[in-house]
Amino acid sequence: MKLLWQTFWRRFLKICRKCRWAQWCWESCSTISANRYGSRFLLASLNIEAILRESTLYRRRERLSKMIDGLELGDVYGATIGRIKAQDGDKSRLGMTALMWVSHAERPLQADELSYALGVELGSSDFNICNTPSISTLVGCCQGLIAIDKEASTVRLIHLTLQEYLSTHSDILCNRPHSVIAEICLTYLNSQQVKALSTTVPPDPPNTPFVEYCSVYWGIHAKRYLSDRVRSLALELLTGHYSEISTRSLIGRVDPDYAKGWGSYSPFSLIA
Repeated sequence: MKLLWQTFWRRFLKICRKCRWAQWCWESCSTISANRYGSRFLLASLNIEAILRESTLYRRRERLSKMIDGLELGDVYGATIGRIKAQDGDKSRLGMTALMWVSHAERPLQADELSYALGVELGSSDFNICNTPSISTLVGCCQGLIAIDKEASTVRLIHLTLQEYLSTHSDILCNRPHSVIAEICLTYLNSQQVKALSTTVPPDPPNTPFVEYCSVYWGIHAKRYLSDRVRSLALELLTGHYSEISTRSLIGRVDPDYAKGWGSYSPFSLIA
């Protein structure tokens, strides 16, 4: 093992002069199965990523010289999140909000669901699809802390240890993540785009991939933390005729046959 690490770091130190080694190191790290050395390779890969994000040879050498021997994985996560927050323009908000969603969602999100979630403007009744960032943009804004599962097309954190880190540092993302997520879900369900959907469409409209998650899980997020704003948006949803779309999506998850025969009933009729 010692020989392996000596070989690895010799190649790592050549990054500043020969960047062709970087791709080799990254691919090698990403293919290693979870074992007792997995976190070490993850640590190395995050350090490599940080170095390659510098724009000049000088800055890469400076970044390398600042790395402390024996740096813990939690320290690297903290430093990476610091870089996310320091990004220019809207990239900081996109990166931190994407991390909040991926780490607090009730199930793994599809790539287009995450993009739609980041495209919702709180306080607006209009959802503009042109405001949805691409998934490649979100991955870049997260500085390598999220990844795409190509087989399932879902978004995940890069490692389970990152989930643990975010859970023990709950103040990093925001104070009330479930309240924010519930508000985003309800804002989307109350948007003009969803209101315009016909009540005869399938429970999961193909052109609105975010409807299913919002309909099924907004209540779970709201239950974890119910703010006044979330309560107001929930009442707006439940008292409007367009809430049938949301209710059909929810019922479709529980009883697909019932959802197929859904008529023009109020969601409150389910309580009877």
